[in-house]
This record gives sequence, C-alpha cells and structure tokens, in this order.
Amino acid sequence: MSAGVVIVGAGLGGARLAENLRQAGYSEPITLIGKESQVPYDRPPLSKAVLRGERDLVALKAEEWYADNHIHLLLDTDVQGVDLAAKSVDVGAGESLAFETLVLATGLEPRFLPPSAVQGGSAAAEIDGVHVLRTYDDALELRAAAREGVRAVVVGAGFIGCEAAASLSLLGARVTIVEPAPSALHAALGPTIGARVEKLHTDRGVTVRTGVGVRELVTADGAVTGIELDDGTTLDADLVLLGIGSIPTTALAETIGLELSDRSVGGGIACDARGKTSADGVYALGDVANWSDETGEFGRRVEHWNHVVEQAKIVADAIAGTDKASSTPVVHYFWTDQFDLKIQCLGAPAADDEVHIVDEDGDKFLAYFSRDGILTGVVGAGRAGAVMKMRATVAARTPISELV
Repeated sequence: MSAGVVIVGAGLGGARLAENLRQAGYSEPITLIGKESQVPYDRPPLSKAVLRGERDLVALKAEEWYADNHIHLLLDTDVQGVDLAAKSVDVGAGESLAFETLVLATGLEPRFLPPSAVQGGSAAAEIDGVHVLRTYDDALELRAAAREGVRAVVVGAGFIGCEAAASLSLLGARVTIVEPAPSALHAALGPTIGARVEKLHTDRGVTVRTGVGVRELVTADGAVTGIELDDGTTLDADLVLLGIGSIPTTALAETIGLELSDRSVGGGIACDARGKTSADGVYALGDVANWSDETGEFGRRVEHWNHVVEQAKIVADAIAGTDKASSTPVVHYFWTDQFDLKIQCLGAPAADDEVHIVDEDGDKFLAYFSRDGILTGVVGAGRAGAVMKMRATVAARTPISELV
C-alpha cells in the first residue's frame, strides 16, 4: 500500500488540495497536518465578521467530512522535520509518518516590529495590548480587547489593516491608522484608489495618518500605552494592531534544502508552474509558494484566496495524474470588505499605472488601470457585476483606448 500524500499546513491550500485529490479519484492515504487546534477554516472573515462577533469560526468543511473521505486530520501538531531520503515526516513524540508525496502549504507568519522599535528593547510579541491578526485565536483576542471607546492604533493600511480598522471602528473603538506609504493600499492599488479608501474611513470617524512611520512602541509595566511616530508626535493607545505584512513560513523548507525564491520576487519556496519544488516528490502551494510561469523564467508569489484555490486544483491533478489544469490562472482576482463596501480587483494593476475612473457614485466607483496603453486591471467598489464581466477583457490585454 502506498504511503500516499502528506500535506503540511491545514489552511485553505492544504484543505482544498485534500478535497481535490479525492475528487480527482486519488484513492491512496492522505494526511493533513495543522499547527492550530481548529479544523481547517477560512481566514478572510477573521478581520471582518469574526472580529466583530457576527460569526464564529468559518470551517471549510465539517470535521466529519475528513473522516468520511478517509483524510487523516492531524491538528495541533508542529512538524519537527522531514527526512527526504526515508520519505518520512517527524511529527514529534517519537512518531513519524511515511509519504510518497509531500506537499508544503505552510502559509505565512505575521511581521512584528523589531525590539529596536519597542521601548526598553522588548520583543513586540511580549507586550500586552500588541496584536497581530492571522489566526482564529488572534481574532478572538483582538475582539476581547476592542471594547467601546478603546483607543486603537492600526499600524499598516494594507488589506488586513484597513479591514480590521473598519471592524474595530464598528465595535466602538476610536481608531487611528498609521501608514508610512503615501496612501492606504498604496502598494496594491496606488494613490488614486488609496485616497478613496482613506475617505471611506475618515467619513466614518477613523483617523488616517499616511506618510509617517513608527519610531517606537511606548510601554509601561509591560503593556503598550502609545506609539511615537517618526515625525515626533505620540499617539495614545490601549491596543495596537500590527498589520505590517507577513513573511512566508519557509523554516521547514530550508531545513530540508529546498530552493527558495529571491525576496525581489516575493521570496517563498521556488516551484515550477505545477507546484513542484527542487526536490523530487515535493510540492508547495499557497501563500508560501512562489510558482514560475510556463516558461520557468518568471517567479511570483501571490497571496490571494482565489489563486490558492486554483493552485490546489493544479497540484491535485499533477499528483493524481489527471493533469487537467494547464497553468496558474491568467487573471488574478481579489477583494476586500470594509464597512459596508466590497472592493474588488481583477488583473495585476501596479501602483504607478494610469487610473481611469469610469463610473462613480459616492463611495461606489469603477476604475480601469492601464500601462503602456494596455488594460492591466479593473477595480470596483460596490460594482460587482461591472468588475466580474471584465475578466475576458483583462485577459485579452485590451488597449485602453477601446474602453475609455
């Protein structure tokens, strides 16, 4: 009997891979290993409905589904090591699991401010009142701290920072966002859309400080009391949420000698266009994986929900031998929910692309992005139908002159 597939990482990528393997007719053993104690769950609601207490954990599948589909779910388990020669995974307590194929879906780890940016040189993770938002437990801890009137500072105006700031505000916190870039969502969508997102927040009582960074977390008796900014001002704070990005969880990949991608293209585990790593029989997918295109020349690491779902299909087909998927998706898609508005993006717009606002009504808008005369992306707020019907147009690299 084959040792089957062992998947390290029980997030969206790992869970969908297990599901797709069974759908592809793969009948050998599957083991799904997760560090957290919860059944695999969806992360996007953490900064929104879960943080606000409107929903509990959003499981991807009920726990009994895994048993019904003969998928061994091994939770609350931190993999200690991998022996590629012996094809075994060390799961601690003297236990190891054999595998025929190994898949790493280890995801991301949130960034913390360095000790040099904390009063007294302490580790930011050890300061009471300092939070990150990556796991279900993180969301519960942040929700418990977000009582009415609490002074909350969110460091970072990316997707997590903006979503969490909106949720904290709706919970009654007095929220300030601090962002060193010129605008909110600047790296992803640039200053034009960023300014609209800022207005969405400021119109609802959130203070947004862009173009200024954090000099130091101010503490007293082991708890955060404020943030000193690099312009010399200090913000009082009862809680601080760090939304300053994440890094690929590559420690396990490094210990077994897998090739990693350069930071200039996002870092992570280097893979081909089917998720194969530099070691035979080892794949990687999801936020930790940096897949090349079909030519093998262009690496990229994409942290979007739909991209992970597509990768899971591709890897499942490769392992099962069905190989129905030809490549990673041509048109990227992501979205963010802030207050009562859904902002969606198709394509790969850059911060310095030309932006064409083609429709607007209050907070709602539709914008086309172009570079060198070619449509690169479509972004809409409250314009779901108008955005989604543009998928083929974006994929076709349509001249912007045909659209505006």
